[in-house]
Amino acid sequence: MAITQQELIDAICNLTLIQAAELTKALEDKLGVSAAAPVAVAAVAAPGAPVAAEEEKTSFDVELTALKPEANKVQVIKVVREFTTLGLKEAKELVDGAPKIVKEGVTKDEAEKMKARFAEVAGTVTIK
Repeated sequence: MAITQQELIDAICNLTLIQAAELTKALEDKLGVSAAAPVAVAAVAAPGAPVAAEEEKTSFDVELTALKPEANKVQVIKVVREFTTLGLKEAKELVDGAPKIVKEGVTKDEAEKMKARFAEVAGTVTIK
């Protein structure tokens, strides 16, 4: 009498971890193969496991976190207006209300450019 594929799957699923390890070892010895690759894949897929290859972030938010004591607030407001479409009043409110997001969804190059420009006028920026 032959066992069906579904019966075999059910039997394997009902094994304890020790029994599954013993079965794996026996199959490796019998077939002359190693189960190392599938185990590694299972380890990556395990919940809570760190992701091995994370996608590189392409969109960044630039946040004005603070003004240094030597900062000229007028110059910082001008830089905010340089990178946004905000009017004078809105730009001043953003600077006064720091930490605030200056611009969302920018490229890494643009975010670095903004950070450097704010550093010139003593503004502290965080790229998120």
